[in-house]
Amino acid sequence: MQDYRKLQVWQRSHSLTIEIYQIKRAISSVPANIAEGCGRNSNKEFAQFLNISLGSLNESTYFLLLAKDLNYINVELFENLNNECNEIKAMIISLINKIRNEN
Repeated sequence: MQDYRKLQVWQRSHSLTIEIYQIKRAISSVPANIAEGCGRNSNKEFAQFLNISLGSLNESTYFLLLAKDLNYINVELFENLNNECNEIKAMIISLINKIRNEN
C-alpha cells in the first residue's frame, strides 16, 4: 500500500488545512478579545484588548491574502471577506477613539 504522505494531493490538502486553521485561530481571536476587554475594570484595559483585536484582524487579512495568492480561495471570496475585515477594523478603531475621548 502507498504512503499517502507522499501523494501531492495529500500534501496540498494538508497545507490547506493548516492555513485554514491559522485563519480560524486568528479571526476567532478578534471577538474573543473584544469580549474579554468588555469584562475589564477600566476603559484603558478595554482599549488595550481592542488593540489586540486589531492585530488579530490584521493577521487574518494577511492569511486571507495568502489563501488567495495560493489559489485556496477565489478573488471574489477574498474581496468579500477582506471588505468585511476592513469594515470591522473601522468599527474597532471608532470604538477605541470613543473610549479614549471619554477619558
